[in-house]
Amino acid sequence: MTLITILSAMMSGAVVGALLGLFGGGGSVLATPLLLYVVGIRDPHIAIGTSAAAVSVNAALNLIGHGRGGRVKWPCATLFAGAGLLGSFIGSSLAKAVDGQRLLLFFAVAMATIALSMLRRPKSEGDPAVHINGRLMLKLAPLGVLTGLAAGFFGIGGGFLIVPGLMAATGMTLAHASASSLVSVSLFGAATSLNYAASGLVNWPIAGLFIAGGLAGGVAGVRGAGLLAGRALLARRLFAGLVLVVAAYVAWRAVNG
Repeated sequence: MTLITILSAMMSGAVVGALLGLFGGGGSVLATPLLLYVVGIRDPHIAIGTSAAAVSVNAALNLIGHGRGGRVKWPCATLFAGAGLLGSFIGSSLAKAVDGQRLLLFFAVAMATIALSMLRRPKSEGDPAVHINGRLMLKLAPLGVLTGLAAGFFGIGGGFLIVPGLMAATGMTLAHASASSLVSVSLFGAATSLNYAASGLVNWPIAGLFIAGGLAGGVAGVRGAGLLAGRALLARRLFAGLVLVVAAYVAWRAVNG
């Protein structure tokens, strides 16, 4: 690897790590485009497999900071993530059988969906004291399976589905849902990357550099999440605009080969 490749991989990891720490859901969506168009990985499947591995680790590391801050609803998050593991294996298996350029086009559509979901204002502030019960378990498990399926197919953390899913099923706040979504992001990413790795579709040196960069970015992102607590919606909307632009670029590149 050249020095430019090493630096670009670490800087890209720092960007994704910061976004994961700051937003939780949706923060990992730029990982694959960065690996393709900044780092220079040419095979879309390798880019997706590598990004899944790196995002999984970065999400787990950011989860530590949010856990210490008391923002993670562990019982709800664990049930949701556990139910989605099977879905992520199935989704990633299906994705490996799809042509790379077509998969990127699907990925661009998923990015646009993520951006639009981040533009919405939550209907309510949510209940910060929510606790799991039998009724919530019946809602969380099916949503977890479906979210894991989507996350595995698109090679993303799935946080853009996890956050509204957790809020809709449990009534928790946006801050708690964003932090709790990192449990699923880390597990879904691990399942997806292992599935891709079994087919030799993970670039481990690049993934390691991406993770190293994400360490510094994640620390900054978690701190920023606390500072932006009063302006979280504005920050998410600005980020959503960026994701829409990148989605259009990915779609254009996919259509033009």
